[in-house]
Amino acid sequence: MDKIAKDVGDIQSRLLDHRPIINAEVRYFVREFEEKRGHRESRLLENLNKMVSETNEQILPTDLEGMLSDVVKRLEAANHMAERVQQRELEAQQSMQLQVNMEHLKDDWAEFLKEQQRLKEEVNEEHAKAVGQLSTKYSEKKKDLTKFSLL
Repeated sequence: MDKIAKDVGDIQSRLLDHRPIINAEVRYFVREFEEKRGHRESRLLENLNKMVSETNEQILPTDLEGMLSDVVKRLEAANHMAERVQQRELEAQQSMQLQVNMEHLKDDWAEFLKEQQRLKEEVNEEHAKAVGQLSTKYSEKKKDLTKFSLL
């Protein structure tokens, strides 16, 4: 029974214990990276650094102030154009608001004229009634006056 337990333990450690395999892979990776590659990465980095330095010397303009002033001029021009667009938009908004206000005033004016016409008609009716009443009253007075003058 002891032998079976020992065999089962050995089988279990071989199947489930991955440490020896992982250790071997780590050692292989370290050896591959450090030994075989050597200083290839550092030489590549030095070459890249040298190329960048040469490129900076050749490509970067020596007249940095001239370039900056050109950039500032372009930014000012862009800012001026943006202000003009904003001003036009504001004028368009104000124009639209003015048109809306004009339409509103036209509607108010039309309403006012209708009201004035209605009031005029009322006054004319009252005037016509008053004229009618006065005509009736004066015609009665005239009749009375003719009666008294005939007597």
